[in-house]
Amino acid sequence: MSRPEIIKVLKSKHPKLSKPLLEKIIDILFKSIEQSLSDKKSIELRGFGTFFVKEIKEKYSARNPKTGGLIYVPKKNKVRFRASKYFKENLNK
Repeated sequence: MSRPEIIKVLKSKHPKLSKPLLEKIIDILFKSIEQSLSDKKSIELRGFGTFFVKEIKEKYSARNPKTGGLIYVPKKNKVRFRASKYFKENLNK
């Protein structure tokens, strides 16, 4: 589902709210999630799941799949998501 589709769904469920207001709400929500993750804080949305940052350690002897040669891969941060028990149960109904 894309951002405009989310806004359409919210507009249909809450017709009193204007489209620019809904866009601002979505932007603020995603910016706050992005800021928290960049500060390496986890975000828990009850009934949905948890977003968290996991640090992937560096690898000195990784292989390039194309050439087979050894390459260095620096450490990096990745965003992970762990679904809540409620979300998993509803997904598998």
